[in-house]
Amino acid sequence: MLLLSLRINVELFLSPITSQVQTAQQTPKHYGITSPISLAQPKEADLVLTQKLIETLRPFGVFEEELELQRRILVLGKLNTLVQVWIREVSEAKNIPSSVIDNVGGKIFTFGSYRLGVHTKGADIDALCVAPRHVERSDFFSSFYEKLKEQEEVKDLRAVEEAFVPVIKLSFDGIEIDILFARLALQTIPENLDLRDDGLLKNLDIRCIRSLNGCRVTDEILHLVPNIENFRLTLRAIKLWAKRHNIYSNILGFLGGVSWAMLVARTCQLYPNAVASTLVHKFFLVFSKWEWPNPVLLKQPEDCNLNLPVWDPRVTPSDRYHLMPIITPAYPQQNSTYNVSASTRAIMVEEFKRGLAITDEILLNKAEWSKLFEAPNFFQKYKHYIVLLASAQTEKQHLEWVGLVESKIRILVGNLEKNEFITLAHVNPQSFPGPKEEIDKEEFSTIWVIGVVFKKMEGPENLNVDLTFDIQSFTDTVYRQAITSKMFEADMKITAMHVKRKQLQQLLPKVAIQRSKRKASVHLKKVRIVRYKLAIASYKFAILSFLAIASLNLAILTFFLRIACSEGRIAKFKLAIARKKSQNCKFITRNSDFETCNCEFISCNSDFHFFSQLRVLKSKLRVIKSELKVIKSELRDMNLQLLEKKNLNCKMKKSQLPCFIFYLLVEMGFPIFDSNCPTQYLKPPLRVCYIDISSSVL
Repeated sequence: MLLLSLRINVELFLSPITSQVQTAQQTPKHYGITSPISLAQPKEADLVLTQKLIETLRPFGVFEEELELQRRILVLGKLNTLVQVWIREVSEAKNIPSSVIDNVGGKIFTFGSYRLGVHTKGADIDALCVAPRHVERSDFFSSFYEKLKEQEEVKDLRAVEEAFVPVIKLSFDGIEIDILFARLALQTIPENLDLRDDGLLKNLDIRCIRSLNGCRVTDEILHLVPNIENFRLTLRAIKLWAKRHNIYSNILGFLGGVSWAMLVARTCQLYPNAVASTLVHKFFLVFSKWEWPNPVLLKQPEDCNLNLPVWDPRVTPSDRYHLMPIITPAYPQQNSTYNVSASTRAIMVEEFKRGLAITDEILLNKAEWSKLFEAPNFFQKYKHYIVLLASAQTEKQHLEWVGLVESKIRILVGNLEKNEFITLAHVNPQSFPGPKEEIDKEEFSTIWVIGVVFKKMEGPENLNVDLTFDIQSFTDTVYRQAITSKMFEADMKITAMHVKRKQLQQLLPKVAIQRSKRKASVHLKKVRIVRYKLAIASYKFAILSFLAIASLNLAILTFFLRIACSEGRIAKFKLAIARKKSQNCKFITRNSDFETCNCEFISCNSDFHFFSQLRVLKSKLRVIKSELKVIKSELRDMNLQLLEKKNLNCKMKKSQLPCFIFYLLVEMGFPIFDSNCPTQYLKPPLRVCYIDISSSVL
């Protein structure tokens, strides 16, 4: 059956974990370009952790149900039948002999996440239409396009013929599908065709070779891993982790699906007998310590003598500047991460290190798998952001315009990296609907947010950072590309502006900033708690002073004063630290023209010493706390002696404290709060405050 021939081996991991492990097997085949690091078999604890990993992944929708999988297979079967009927019609129109038409064939192949067996719920399918030599690419974008348009199940049909890899996009019975086209130098297309055969590349144009590359790379990856099931589960976990941490986007300079698959495949080669829980940990271990730009290779490159360009820094000078090369295993070998920049590599390496620290805790049973997939708050991570806004009048124009702008954002990131005052530029792969300039006017807009880190400068003078040229060159590139491709319309706009962290809520939708507000409110509560503690320290100072004066014991009074002063200083330092953390960097934007993107940034130099000031405050706080421990221990001994001699009873009802004690506290620099309203300071002349005093104070 044709339907069965299209079935892709996609495992849903619904069976017990023991079915995923090949126990006590010696790997008969050598995988990769080096020997394995470890051939150790999984332990019982590894199997338990793997089962916990599966249970953690389920709520994120990374596993597709069997019913949905069957629906995808049915759709691909219909599409494959449609391709064969179309090729027969084209063959008849071109007067191909009937003997050839009967066996002309034609086939739909899949690649990407679906072919690898790691697609998620609702994910699209990457497909390749393979046709014999007499079917032209023009036929694919004309007659086949029209045939698709006639199908009732097909929606949102659009052709992108001028793309780097030409494609037809459509929704077939609710499933998004991208179809590429490859015309082989064969008279007929057999059912058992193996696209890994390098001989198929002979006499093909470059566009067909690019289209075939996706299927060839995917098939090679599956043939180069020792255990496909362990590879798939590990890849599901790593892809989810990368998406949750905003580092999953090839077009924006991070890694795409194929690149993540090759990194996981290399980890599987180094630990061929390990299960998924171990492989996830080893993944972070290997690539947090990888010495980039050494390339990641799944097998030794092969030369098929077809004179096709391959990645080779010894021959091609431009290949020497690739920062994070991950080389595809199929000929012609290419670097799948040529978009990676210095900033994106630094961000990913830092995330690898964080992932290693978390998985270390998980293996020691100090943390759960859910901690690994906790999404960090991008909008609280940086103090300064650049917001890009792309807008158009119609939905169709907006779709094309957004695609072009997004493909060029990495150019802006590169421009920012070249600025001598910028350390890092981190673009969030997730885009958001932008605000409308006019409520009554129909407009479609999308915004991207780029976090920016500026270098710490020395000296008291102010720093002027001019990003006009960096932003203007980016916008010029986008407009020039739009005009060249004849897609530019007068209503298509792109603007850029600098905003501070607290200003993002004015531009982003509430869903995006909800977590930011929640964190901010928690932080304000912490500041308020510290202020209450400071008030309590002031009250304790007054209470202890009153009791010491009442006992007329100078030694006790001295210790009371030392304790109260130390606790007051601790509370004051805690309040200073909390307030310092809640401050935003004083970053002033002036001459910001929304249309021309002329931006001049001015920064107070003191803000560059923000963290150093915090370190000083915290170090002083530690010293005071250590002193307080010594004072309290000395006082405890003296207090016990005093209580034994005088049998002091401090149980008192509400007592009015003398005003001179409050004046004394104010003179010593302690803020005194009203007991009825602890957030309000009392200033002389003081009104009477009543405090409950009990022996528990001592």
